[in-house]
Order: sequence, then structure tokens, then C-alpha cells
Amino acid sequence: MKSILWLFMAVLFMGTSAMAQDTTKTKKEKGYVFTDEIIIPHTSVKNQYRSGTCWSFSGLSFIESELMRISGKEYDLSEMFCVNHTYSDKAIKYVRLHGNLTFGSGAEFTDVFRVWKLYGMVPDSVYNGLDYGEKLPVQGEMDEVLKSYVEAIVKNKNRKLTTVWHEGFDKVVDTYLGDLPENFTYEGVEYTPRKFADMTGFNPDNYVELTSYMKRPYYKEFAIEIPDNWLWAPIWNVHLDEMMEIIDNALENGYSVAWGADVSDKGFSWKNGVAIIPDETKPDLTGTEKEKWETLTKKEKQKALYSFNGPEEEKTITPEMRQQHYDDYLVTDDHGMHIIGMAKDQDGNKYYKVKNSWGTEGTKYDGYFYASEAYVKLQTIGIAVHKDAIPKQIRKKLGL
Repeated sequence: MKSILWLFMAVLFMGTSAMAQDTTKTKKEKGYVFTDEIIIPHTSVKNQYRSGTCWSFSGLSFIESELMRISGKEYDLSEMFCVNHTYSDKAIKYVRLHGNLTFGSGAEFTDVFRVWKLYGMVPDSVYNGLDYGEKLPVQGEMDEVLKSYVEAIVKNKNRKLTTVWHEGFDKVVDTYLGDLPENFTYEGVEYTPRKFADMTGFNPDNYVELTSYMKRPYYKEFAIEIPDNWLWAPIWNVHLDEMMEIIDNALENGYSVAWGADVSDKGFSWKNGVAIIPDETKPDLTGTEKEKWETLTKKEKQKALYSFNGPEEEKTITPEMRQQHYDDYLVTDDHGMHIIGMAKDQDGNKYYKVKNSWGTEGTKYDGYFYASEAYVKLQTIGIAVHKDAIPKQIRKKLGL
């Protein structure tokens, strides 16, 4: 009887252990579990595909969201309208500076606001910029041709510039993207780009861009030193906690946020739909797990930290750390996105829900991803928001 009893207990123990292991395995396989808490109305995810035009896609996504807030109407605006005008104006400045300027497809949210103000806007259905036989943007050839064109002008083989060099440049752009429309019909009404932009009710003067760096005076504007800021456009500087307060206040009051950031960090995983800054000095471990951690090599620790199996202990981001990463080129301006919400993971940690412009196919969250608070603090280059989205006490300090 004792033998049978011991056998029964052994089987029961093994079964219980197996269940515990299965539960642990299920928990690990479950990974991150996000619960959306705030979602700002916004338009569908688009695909910039093989083009460096994230600034236009994200900037117009932000404006489309604002138009939904302002008028309740949904628009699909033309990203390539912004690209055409920005390339044209950038070419003039590049030549004027004898080639001493970054020239390429990149730009900033400022460029979207600027195009709107100077040239107006058109719907994507009127101007999709796909006159070169592709269903999605594929602009590597165009980018190289345009760069070669302005470089040839700067070489100045004629010893003076012709009067038609810029006209020729614009014709190359138009050959790829299509001629810019002067008049068009939208929903039965005849418009020019200027009249269409004015009709929507969007006013670019109501929007500001902000960042946070220690080496610049706070509550002042400065031209942020990044290659894509070819305009040398100014941006407001605030304290780091204030920048985060502005983002939170915007979302909590029905405003979305245009977000320029670095996504080259290994804590960014498009495959897993999450962006984090793990703290290798403070892993979320106890007891024997902690002892095992301490025996791992640096490579093994890195692999474990960036497994994206679930919430990790993250770094505490300071203004000093943020400044140092910017100074050391560890954070660069490589992608424009659109923050459209706020969420929490299964452990109650805060994340920002980000609308990307890389399409939806093969993505975990249908073209969106979740960026942790630490990631946004460290990796943000700059944001753009409506003035009214900024807390009153910060607006007062800025004089807005």
C-alpha cells in the first residue's frame, strides 16, 4: 500500500510540475500583452515602401488626424505633393550653397507644414506620385538621378549657371511623380491646391515643434542640428519631463502627436511590434534566476534582454543620458511616425501606440507598434503638436 501511495504521489507531483512548466511556457510564449487606453481618431496605415519619405507620410497622417478632430471629416492627402515641392525647393538651396547641404529624400515635419502654407494641398486620389509603373513608392532611381543632377549643376562646367537648370530639375521630378495639378475636382467641387487646403480648415500656424536637450537654452527656439533639417528650421526646447508631459497631455485631451525618432536601436523590434530600452544592470530577476543571470556572458545577457518575451526592467532615462546619446550619434533622426494612443502592458507599464508608414502586411499589430516610455524619452528627436495640446504652464514659459 505504501508503495502504491508513493507511486501515486510521485505521479501527482510530476503532473503538477508539468502543468507548472506548461503555464510558465505559455506565459513566456505569450510575450507582451497590450491594452489600449487612449486611441485618437486617425486614418488608415499607409506604406512609404522603398522611399525615404516617412516625414511626409507621418506629417500628413498627423494632419489627417487633426482634420478629423477639427471637422469630423476624413481625408487621404497626397504625400508626393509634399515630396515634389520639397525636392524642388531643396535643389535651389543646395545649388546656392555650392553643394554644402544634405541632399536626398529626407526632410522634417516642418516641410509638410511649409508646403501646406506656401503651395496648398491636394488629395492622394488627385496626385499619388506613381507615374513610373509601380503600385507603391520605389524611389531609389529617382533619388540618385536628382542628386546627380544638382551635383552636375554645382560643378558649373559652363562657368555660370543657365537660366533653365531649375526648370530642368522640376521636369525630372515631374517625369517620375507626375505634373503637379493646378486645378482639380474633388467631391464635385473645382479646386486649386490653395483653395483645397484652405477649405479643410487646417492652419499650420497653430502647430509647434519641440524637443529637449541640455546644451541649449530652455524655452527658446534653436535650429536643431540634424542632416534632414535642410531648412535650418527652429524648434522649441523644453525640459525632458515637460516634453513627456506635453505628449501625455495631448493624448489625454484628444490630440495626436507627430513623432520624429531613432528606430535603429536594438530595442526597436518591428517584428515583435515593440520598442524598449532594457536595463542590463537591473534585470527583473530574483533568487536563483538572478544567480544564473550573473553567470552569463555579455553576449548571453544581450540575447536575453532583447528576446522580447515580455516586459523587462527598463533604464531610467535622464537628460544627461539623452544629451550624450545625441552627441555621440547614438540617437539620430532616421524616422518620422505618428503617436495615436497610449497603452499598458500586462504589468501596468505605460507605452505609446505608434502608427507607422511601413504598411500592414506581415506586421504583428497591423502596422502599429508600442514604444515604452523609456524608449520615447531617449530616442525622440522632436515632436509636433497643436499649441492647445501643450499644458498652460508650459505654454506660458514658451510665450505661446
